[in-house]
Amino acid sequence: MPRDSEPRAPDDVRQIVTWLDNAVRIPGTDWRIGLDPLLGLAPGLGDTVSSVLSGWIVVRAAGLGASPATLARMTGNLLIDALIGTLPVLGDMFDFGFKANQRNLALLEGHLADPARRRVVDRRLVIAAAVVAVLVPSGLAVLVGWLVFAAVRAIGW
Repeated sequence: MPRDSEPRAPDDVRQIVTWLDNAVRIPGTDWRIGLDPLLGLAPGLGDTVSSVLSGWIVVRAAGLGASPATLARMTGNLLIDALIGTLPVLGDMFDFGFKANQRNLALLEGHLADPARRRVVDRRLVIAAAVVAVLVPSGLAVLVGWLVFAAVRAIGW
C-alpha cells in the first residue's frame, strides 16, 4: 500500500478493487472477501462480469500511463484468475486467495509512485518470462526426443 506521500490510484479504481477483492471482512478473522469469488459461483455469467470489471482496471491503468510491461503483468494476473476461476469450487477458492485486482492495484500504484524504476523492473520480468517461454518448450522437446530415442533403443530397432 502506498504511504500518504506516494501517488495513489484514482478512487474509482480503488473502489472497484475493494468491491471485487475486499468488500467484506469475514467475522472473527482478518480475511476479507469481495464479489469476485461470489460472482464466480454463477457459472459463465459471474466469471464474465468479474472479468469485465477487472479488465476495466487494466484499461484505466493504460489511461493513467502504465507501461506496456506493467499492463502485460496486470493482464497476466487477470488471465490466471480467469483460467483457474473457471474450475468449479477450486476456482472460487483460488479467487479468495489470489486477489488479482489487489495485485493489479499494487502494480499500478508502484508505477505511479516511481515510473522509471517500475519500467526497469517490468522490463527485467518480461525478459525473464520470454526466456522461460523459450527454454521450457525447448527443454520439453529435448526430453521427448531423448525419451523416444531411449524407447527405440530399448526395443532394439
